[in-house]
Amino acid sequence: MNLDSVCASLRAAANQLAACTAEEKNRALLGVAAAINADRAEILAANARDVARARSAGMTEALIARLALSDAGLTDIIGALGTLVAQTDPIGQVVSGWKVPNGLEIRQVRVPLGVAAVIYESRPEVTVDVFALAYKSSNAVLLRGSSSALESNRALLRAIRAGLASSGGIVDAVALSEPASGDDTHADVDWILNAVGKIDIALPRGGASLIKRVVETARVPVIETGSGVCHAYVDSSADVAMAVEIAENAKIQKPAACNSLDCLLVHQGRAEAVLPAVRAAFEKYEQKTGRPGGVELRCDERAYGILTRDASRSAATGSNVVRATEADWGYEFLNYVLAIKVVDSVDEAIAHINRYNTKHSETIITENRANARLFQQTVDAACVYVNASIRFTDGGQFGMGAELGISTQKLHARGPMGLTALTTIKFLIDGEGQVRP
Repeated sequence: MNLDSVCASLRAAANQLAACTAEEKNRALLGVAAAINADRAEILAANARDVARARSAGMTEALIARLALSDAGLTDIIGALGTLVAQTDPIGQVVSGWKVPNGLEIRQVRVPLGVAAVIYESRPEVTVDVFALAYKSSNAVLLRGSSSALESNRALLRAIRAGLASSGGIVDAVALSEPASGDDTHADVDWILNAVGKIDIALPRGGASLIKRVVETARVPVIETGSGVCHAYVDSSADVAMAVEIAENAKIQKPAACNSLDCLLVHQGRAEAVLPAVRAAFEKYEQKTGRPGGVELRCDERAYGILTRDASRSAATGSNVVRATEADWGYEFLNYVLAIKVVDSVDEAIAHINRYNTKHSETIITENRANARLFQQTVDAACVYVNASIRFTDGGQFGMGAELGISTQKLHARGPMGLTALTTIKFLIDGEGQVRP
C-alpha cells in the first residue's frame, strides 16, 4: 500500500467533506447503515474467522470477547449510526462572537481537523464508530486496526464504502492501512506517526504498550486515549448490596475493556460484610471464566485475612485468594483478576487512587454526600462516579452514539470523545475596510 497516495486521496476527500452540508453527510451515514445491515452474513463470517484464528493462537477468552461480533452487536452498531445522524452537526457552529470598538465582527466557529489516523486493537466495531464520527465532523480518516481483526475490518470497510457509493457520499474519505507481513508488521504505523503535513491528528486506542509507542514516537499531534487502571471505593456508609452489584458488573461485564474494574478499595468498617459477599458473587462465574472462584483476588494483608478466615470455604473455592504484590497496584489486568485493599478512610482511598490510576474512570459507593463530593472533586480522572458502575464510561452510554476513544489527557479533549473532539476553532473576522493605525 502506497500511504503517500492514500493520504493524498484522504486530503482531497477531507476538502470535499468540509463543504458538505449536514443533510448530505447524514444521507451518506444512513447509506452506510443500510449497507452494513445488508452485509451482515459476510461481516459475521469474516469475524468468525478472526475469532477462530485468535483462539487457536492462544488469545485469552476475555480478549476474544473484545474481538467477537454478534448479530446483536451489528444491530447496536447500526443503531449508533442512527443516533449520530440525529445529532447536531458541529461544523460551522459559532462557539462565540463579539464586536470590537473599531467595528470588526469576530466569530469563533468549529471546523474539521482534516485527516485523522486512528490506530486501534481488536474491537472491530471501532472501525465503524471512528469512520462515522470522522465523516459527520467532515474529517477523512485512515484506519489502522490490528492483525487479529483484519478480516472483520476488511468486511466492514467494504460495507462502508459500498454504503457511501450508493448514497452519494465521498468514498475516498476512509481508508484502511493493513499490517504488513514479514518481520516489521508495524512499519505502516511508524510511517503514519511521522507523516507530518499528511496526517493532522493521530489517536491510539488500545493497551498501554500501543499508547506508549504512539505517544513516544509520534511527530504528528496525538490525542492520547489512555489505558484504564480503574478503581471502586466502598465507603464506610455504603449500601453493601449496591457495592457488591457494582463491583460484579464492573469486573465481569467486559473484563478486557479499558473501563473494567482493576482494584477494589473497601473501608475497614465495611470490609467484613463486603469482601465475602463480593467473593460469593464472583463464584457463579467459575464456568465462564475457567478460574477457581470465578475471579482471582489479589489482596492486601487485611483483605487476605478476611477472605481466608473460613478454611473450609477457601478449600471449596480453590486458591483464588492470593496476596497482592506492589506490582498489582496500578496494573491493568484486562482479565478476570482483581486487586483488593482495605483502607481506613476516604482520604486514604483517594490518595491510593491518585497514586496508581491512569486518570480514566473511578467510582465511590457511599451514602455520605460530603464524601461523595470530596471524591468527585479530588480524584484526578476523566470520569468520576458516585454509586454507579464505571462500565458506563462509553460514548454510546453517554448519548454520543459512538466514540473515538476515552481521552485521559487534559488538553483538547477529556473523557469519551464524540463529534467535537475532531474539530478545532477558526476565527472569522468581518470588516468594512478597517486598517490598523
